[in-house]
Amino acid sequence: MRRAVIMLTAFLACVMLSFGIGATSAWADGESLQGTLRNGDTPVAGVKIKAFTQDGAPVGEATSDAQGKWSIPVPAAGTYRVDLDQSTLPAGVTVSNGRPSLSPPVADGQARNVLFPLGSGAAGNAPGQNQPGAPKAPSSLDRYADLLYSGLHFSLIIALAALGISLIFGTTGLTNFAHGEMVTFGALMAFLFNVTIGLPLVVSGLIAVAIGAAAGYFQDRTFWGWLRKRRTNLVTMMIISIGLSLTLRYVFLYFFGGESRAFADFNAQPGHQYGPFLIAPKNLICDAIAIIVLVAVSWALLGTRLGKATRAVADNPALAAASGINVDRIIRLVWTIGGGLAALSGVILGAYQNVGYQMGFQILLLVFAAVTLGGFGTAWGALIGSLVIGLFIQFSTLWIPTELKTVGALAVLIVILLFRPQGILGRRTRIG
Repeated sequence: MRRAVIMLTAFLACVMLSFGIGATSAWADGESLQGTLRNGDTPVAGVKIKAFTQDGAPVGEATSDAQGKWSIPVPAAGTYRVDLDQSTLPAGVTVSNGRPSLSPPVADGQARNVLFPLGSGAAGNAPGQNQPGAPKAPSSLDRYADLLYSGLHFSLIIALAALGISLIFGTTGLTNFAHGEMVTFGALMAFLFNVTIGLPLVVSGLIAVAIGAAAGYFQDRTFWGWLRKRRTNLVTMMIISIGLSLTLRYVFLYFFGGESRAFADFNAQPGHQYGPFLIAPKNLICDAIAIIVLVAVSWALLGTRLGKATRAVADNPALAAASGINVDRIIRLVWTIGGGLAALSGVILGAYQNVGYQMGFQILLLVFAAVTLGGFGTAWGALIGSLVIGLFIQFSTLWIPTELKTVGALAVLIVILLFRPQGILGRRTRIG
């Protein structure tokens, strides 16, 4: 039965991905490259920015306004080269990290922030000119370092969502397609408190995680728990989760709109150089938070009585109930933790690539891939699967077009499962 559910899940995931690609094209307001130029706290106006395709064809150009903001629409998802014309910088201002040319990838429906950290110093020459004082172009080491870090950062975002969905599947057997909307819900709550109400992003994020955990508890208390008591089969519940996912997605679209927006804090934060790595401080803080939360949840599963009870329910609910464990209470706790983890994933993802009504759905297939690759229902498997998926997605852009990087990750998933169907840390089960 569980194998049938997993196979049907994979089929429906492909169907939902097809619908999602169509929905993205229909509802997105268009991809764009954008950014804010600041020298310290001072906006830098009048600077020309140009965008090109990977083949060198011009896409568009923009000039930073009085607030230092600029935006260039691009025709489709892909990787573009963005050049800052250093000859238009004010006297005494230069690109502090020596990278006036960047190649950021743009996903479907995404407004991608491009950061050019500025600082005081002698102005360099225009990009491409081999003159004394001209900044060096990014080296291969810089590119590998950027891909490595972005892969690790994205892996942690996926892992937060994957751990929650793995715990829910392990204790209930439910493949919850609405989990992506729980990720989006967390980001939207943080956006509400940060942008609309005006609270700091850190406070808004904490409130969003608390609300996400409460939403997970509320879902199981009033909805999924009721279906379990009625002994609704898992396939029916999975189809219900798909309907819930679609409903929530368009509720988010109605209230939030189709465009992506940035948090009010840390929107255009310049990166700092750490050896070959160029990392914005906000990303380091998000990484530290994600690692602490993942380690804490994993330790709780292994070293606490509630964690042992959760693993007992995942192994055999009937035997756990006969041993005196309140199965419904454990499942409700898992839904609460899963909601909080999903909300935290959404907050970090929103700080990384802006907030949009489809952001959770767009990573849902990758979350399922990570959980399946690591082994369904295993917490450590979800973490390892997320690491493999995140790193492969980024490094695959060295050999395949950026718009195909997700396809490449899923191809690797299929190849690995052909040789190890139970996943990396999954256990073999005897049938018959």
